[in-house]
Amino acid sequence: MSDMKSLGQKGAISALLISLILAVLLLFGALGFGFWAFSGRQDYKNNVDQKVATAVSAAQSQQQATDAKQYTEDAKNPLKKYVGPADYGSVTLQYPKTWSGYVVTANGSNPLDAYFQPDIVPNVTDPNNAFALRVQIISQPYDQVVQQFESQVQQKTATLSPYSLPKVPSVIGSRIDGTIATNMPGAVVILPLRNVTLQVSTQAQVYVNDFNNIILPNLSFTP
Repeated sequence: MSDMKSLGQKGAISALLISLILAVLLLFGALGFGFWAFSGRQDYKNNVDQKVATAVSAAQSQQQATDAKQYTEDAKNPLKKYVGPADYGSVTLQYPKTWSGYVVTANGSNPLDAYFQPDIVPNVTDPNNAFALRVQIISQPYDQVVQQFESQVQQKTATLSPYSLPKVPSVIGSRIDGTIATNMPGAVVILPLRNVTLQVSTQAQVYVNDFNNIILPNLSFTP
């Protein structure tokens, strides 16, 4: 009988101890949460001006970047126009007015070699210079010009697909996208033009959007 009473007392003490431990843990948890909430409130209270200033500065920077991008795009208009020699299809193109052009005619095997670049056209004889736009009439058959990019296509550093200009849909040529020359990621459009070949390219990835959205939609020639 005494043993049963002793066991009952021990059980009661164990239950009381467990309840006490749980109460202590809950108390510490509540204190910890309270301290965290208080610290966060004090941090916000003490640094609210700085936080607001940081948020405003970030918003202003983003707006300035958006405005600068829009200004750059607006500054390209109205577009300039260039018309090539009538003997070679009167190639006609439009390009941003913020770009400059340097045109060479009857340049060796190329009846036309034109370079276009924002602001100032760099040295055209330096093979390391990449141009926003280059327009060439090449005195070679279309197939031979396309074959010059065969290695890039085979090595999968560039892709080749059929292409026709929106303004000259009857003439089907090729477009190459990727590494079009050493250290020159960009795009090239090659089109048969009578007994010669028209090649239009952008030699830097940064100008591909202008190439797609301005140059190609406004490019035409007489087949």
